[in-house]
Amino acid sequence: MTNAYISGTGFYVPPRVVTNDDLVNDYGMETSDEWIQQRTGIRERRFADHGVGSADLGLEASKAALADAGLEPQDLDMIIFATLSPEHCFPGSGVYLQHKLGLTEGKKLKYVPCLDIRNQCSGFLYGTQVATAMVQSGQCKRVLLVGAETHSHALDLSTRGRTVASLFGDGAGAAVFEGTEEDKGVRGVWLGADGSNADVLAQHIWDIANFPFVELDADGFGRVPPQKLFAQMDGRVVFKHAVTKIAGALMQAMSETNTKLEDIDLFVLHQANKRINEYVAHKLLKVPEEKVVHNIERYGNTTAATIPILLAEAKRDGVLKPGMKIALAAFGSGFTWGSAIIDW
Repeated sequence: MTNAYISGTGFYVPPRVVTNDDLVNDYGMETSDEWIQQRTGIRERRFADHGVGSADLGLEASKAALADAGLEPQDLDMIIFATLSPEHCFPGSGVYLQHKLGLTEGKKLKYVPCLDIRNQCSGFLYGTQVATAMVQSGQCKRVLLVGAETHSHALDLSTRGRTVASLFGDGAGAAVFEGTEEDKGVRGVWLGADGSNADVLAQHIWDIANFPFVELDADGFGRVPPQKLFAQMDGRVVFKHAVTKIAGALMQAMSETNTKLEDIDLFVLHQANKRINEYVAHKLLKVPEEKVVHNIERYGNTTAATIPILLAEAKRDGVLKPGMKIALAAFGSGFTWGSAIIDW
């Protein structure tokens, strides 16, 4: 049976650094560096410039991943794009990325299919299952999976929105999945969802069940109240479910692959809140600190991009090495969650 493995990784974050103090001094947010760090572990994040969208960030990450794999865009058979911050309501960001990669113009045309995934923080793991299945089935030889977010353009950067806005940053990560006959690659992906908590973490900018789906004023302009325009979150409920679902997803992955905790060389967990990951890894699972990688202190929560950014950084820095057995896990809005075991 053909195995699916990750042949290339890449990431990109915008150059503009926004520290916790910048949120106070530049945006007038009533908070503090100490308050944010104590609760989340975040010191700073990256914000994209005006005019830069998720496909733009994804393009840079994709070019890095393709170069790492020794491939050209025309070598791809499919593009999967995971994001909660697409350029528009529709079409999805995948087709914009395809065009930016040069696949729709010139002499090297290749109209590869593009699939967009809307599973928020779990998007990369949902995409991993799809990419793996496409490669293992033989329908695709090479799949590009991208997680990219431009949160900053839709955050309430005021005191009113501080509990959500202080968490998120912009960035993109990408991975190329290929087939191999070697005994390595993705050993399995396990996903879950609980729609009864769908409104606990959500952004209801418009409601298609209503007519019109956005309230109109006398001149026909849409009016969206702040509680719908910006993301809303019950942090305590999210924390409680994140801890249990991430731990449970990891235990399921290890159980179904007959893997022991000590067999895992590296844990790559979604970077939503460093306190969540520390609680899961060190208090619940008793994982040694050196086996868990973090970068939330520098980038904040980049949602679908956190895991591929971590993978690319860890590989670049020599922390992630060939032959390692790694565990991935994520939890996010929906609620959705997932885990994976990969022999690197």
